[in-house]
Amino acid sequence: MQQDDKIYVAGHRGMVGSALVRRLTTEGFTNIVTRTSAELDLRQQQAVADFFAQEKPDYVILAAAKVGGINANNIYRAEFLYDNLMIESNVIHQAYLSGVQKLLFLGSSCIYPKFAPQPLKEDALLTGELESTNEPYAIAKIAGIKLCDAYRSQYGCNYISAMPTNLYGPHDNYDLKNSHVLPALLRKFHEAKEAGAPEVEVWGTGTPRREFLHVDDLADACYWLLENYNEPGLVNIGTGTDLSIRELAELVQRIVGYQGSIRFNADYPDGTPRKLMDVSKLAEHGWVATVGLEEGIQAVYTDAFGR
Repeated sequence: MQQDDKIYVAGHRGMVGSALVRRLTTEGFTNIVTRTSAELDLRQQQAVADFFAQEKPDYVILAAAKVGGINANNIYRAEFLYDNLMIESNVIHQAYLSGVQKLLFLGSSCIYPKFAPQPLKEDALLTGELESTNEPYAIAKIAGIKLCDAYRSQYGCNYISAMPTNLYGPHDNYDLKNSHVLPALLRKFHEAKEAGAPEVEVWGTGTPRREFLHVDDLADACYWLLENYNEPGLVNIGTGTDLSIRELAELVQRIVGYQGSIRFNADYPDGTPRKLMDVSKLAEHGWVATVGLEEGIQAVYTDAFGR
């Protein structure tokens, strides 16, 4: 990429999109195009067509999506499927029509089957049933991967797909109704500490294992991929290490400085038993994560709660 190339970052206000804008700005890119959802509804085909006709970006990073935690995914199933299908279909198609040089589509580790062998390799895609609670979101993201490959195959488009593991970082969502597990735990433990509450309830049994990647590491990986990677299919982005939700809760408890107890509520679903990415493909290409989990969570807690 040249520093005067026009780069459209879809979803720039989100945790991922804002990290990508920061990374590109740090590298000296100044021609970054953004639109808020109020300015451009990516679900509307004509609006997206008009935007691409007007702006004609050289590169597109598709980080816009309807996202949420296990509870939101399970409740708003139609919205998660419809909204994400429309967003990716409109952006990918208009990128093709307007002659975009390269597009990076960002998915999620939930695309893999619920009981796929661990760690999750890229070729595990579509080899088994999905986790039911987030199946609509996963199906939408799988469709995005296949759409990129189809446009590459039929039209020769240089569209690539990257699947990040669970993310955390600045501008995360701390709404307990639809946030992911790490920001939810940070808020729960912080509020319990402030209120002097005797215990914190954590949803599920605490036994599922999860991997967490700082969003600045993801942005660094995405920049590397835009500069160096041009293959079909998908590539995992993660740390290659995981921990149990119980271990995560205890780590957050220690970072926050909460002195009470933790109670796991098994009435809530656990989701997939384990989600650990096999990141050997990207490592072999030359990129590895650098932000440690404890230092990353401490930085996020200080940023979000001033502690």
